[in-house]
Amino acid sequence: MNPSDLLPSGALDALATQLGIPRDQAERGAEALLPAILGGLGDKAGGLQANNAGELAAHLDTLGGDQLADNVIGPHPTDIDKGNQILGNIFGSKEVSRDVANHAAQGSGIDPALLKQMLPILAMLVAGYLSKRAGGQQGGLGSILTSVLGTLAGAATSNASVGGASVGSAGGGLGGILGSILGSSR
Repeated sequence: MNPSDLLPSGALDALATQLGIPRDQAERGAEALLPAILGGLGDKAGGLQANNAGELAAHLDTLGGDQLADNVIGPHPTDIDKGNQILGNIFGSKEVSRDVANHAAQGSGIDPALLKQMLPILAMLVAGYLSKRAGGQQGGLGSILTSVLGTLAGAATSNASVGGASVGSAGGGLGGILGSILGSSR
């Protein structure tokens, strides 16, 4: 799955601009980090049980809900603290966020320090986009996460290729990170 399928229009350009990196590097970084963010959201939603998914949605709403992505893409400075709050909520500690960045660096070849900077911004983009997609939909955020995680898991088991990386390989790509994040939490 392409990162642009999980992010609002203009997200990768905004990410690249904020970090002062080329767009293709922003895309590779997003590709490496998205499974961990989505897996963390899915785990926080407690297996996507309605009450846990509702709690996650309420937390995201207190941070801005669908406006989280607009904060990154819009003309005003990004409130990175909101992204860090999302990461703290889904991963539980800065140490896990560091581990996610280090793991993503192995598969993407991008410096872990850059991925650590990218992580809260990307978390805001994903949370905002998913909140916007969930608005008014039956099942809300839980339904959207189930659909996205199911698509990623299906891609991982079919050994598809994303951005030149084998999704099903244990060494990298979306499936490798998703498998390690989801596998370690069960």
